[in-house]
Amino acid sequence: MVYGSFDKRATALAQLQEAGGGDPFRILIGTILSHRTRDENTTRATENLFSKYKTPFQLATADPDIVRRLIKPSGFYNMKTKNIMIASRQLLDEFGGEVPDNEEDLLKLHSVGRKTANCVLVYAFNKPAIPVDTHVHRISNRLGLVSTKKPEETEAELVRKVPKKYWLELNDLFVRFGQTTCKPIGPHCSTCSLSGECFYYKTVVAPKRKAS
Repeated sequence: MVYGSFDKRATALAQLQEAGGGDPFRILIGTILSHRTRDENTTRATENLFSKYKTPFQLATADPDIVRRLIKPSGFYNMKTKNIMIASRQLLDEFGGEVPDNEEDLLKLHSVGRKTANCVLVYAFNKPAIPVDTHVHRISNRLGLVSTKKPEETEAELVRKVPKKYWLELNDLFVRFGQTTCKPIGPHCSTCSLSGECFYYKTVVAPKRKAS
């Protein structure tokens, strides 16, 4: 696993897990809201939304204009309002108002892909899975754990290579590491405790430093 000196502040999903007591509906909706936005925006939007709507029925029958206003910090709020209201209606119509605790049924929900389904399994149900977001995909390739082009390929390789006992921790750990140390642009390689083992450092960063 990846350990080093990096900020240990909770990610948005970990905050949702703690603040909502692991409420699966809150985590499902929060994960959908997290698409293409920053953690702090996800947290604000989810807190706004759940201050007024706390159940699938309440959200499915809500005034879309109010929902848009509440989730505006998450960005793409018109599309996300539609997505979370449709998903809420599906929960009522197909699952008795309960969030499914298995991947097959989660993937039936509107706007839920593998990453979102795996996030719900990990953060809501404490079931081993590997949610692969941009951080997990980037860091896994930089470290040399995988050599993949698509998140789905990264997930398959990590599932094969990483012992299952680490799956629950992996997403939160990699996200925090990616936010503070192994950033998309300007990674802090000089202060990273993993540079000696990192494929990216050894093949890209170190040769440039030697040449200069």
